[in-house]
Amino acid sequence: MSERYAVYFTPPNGSALRRFGGQWLGYDPHDGEIPCAAEAFGLDRDDLEDLTGTPRVYGFHATLKPPFRLVGNGDPSALHAAAAALAQQFQVFPMPRLRLSRLGDFLALVPEVPEPRLDDIAGACVRQLDAFRAEPHPEDLARRRAAGLSDRQEELLQRWGYPYVFDEFRFHMTLTRTLDEEEHARVEPVLAGALQPVLAQPLAFDALSLMRQWNAREPFVEIARLPLSETQA
Repeated sequence: MSERYAVYFTPPNGSALRRFGGQWLGYDPHDGEIPCAAEAFGLDRDDLEDLTGTPRVYGFHATLKPPFRLVGNGDPSALHAAAAALAQQFQVFPMPRLRLSRLGDFLALVPEVPEPRLDDIAGACVRQLDAFRAEPHPEDLARRRAAGLSDRQEELLQRWGYPYVFDEFRFHMTLTRTLDEEEHARVEPVLAGALQPVLAQPLAFDALSLMRQWNAREPFVEIARLPLSETQA
């Protein structure tokens, strides 16, 4: 079984942030490829496609349950039902304002202030859906370790198949591949200017997005946005 699943936060349909993410990446996980908007950002099309090649595979998102293969003859419909039930455990809430930030060598959006509910939802996704997760392939583990892991991250990798969960989790929405200093100096002002009006608009955390990738050559697609509860569970 080569397909992988994941649970993401994706911006609400019709929101300014969703439109921006699709235009920047040239891909929306629900709509597929969309017209390239490189000119709107003052960039060359080939340049923008190169800068965004890695995040385009995943679509504009924040990871909650990292990509995984289904265990054994796992049932995708059972995963869908479990994720939908999990979403109903949480109430819709306003997102804190996001800001552009360097995370290591790439650019991403992160919350301006801590929001414990983001950590709570991510932790619940990792823990409550783990019965569906097959053990990662050895090459997947080797790739994670190649980045250099702390003892705690290695512990999390072995237990949960991913090193950046629970206390190592940081909510972020990736915008670029890794950049060198010249690229940072060139791209960061472009993104900052384009994002200013987008990030000024209020945003709700209203759903969990269940994602599927058929194989490593294909991008992730959004199977469903599973609504959170409108009332306290």
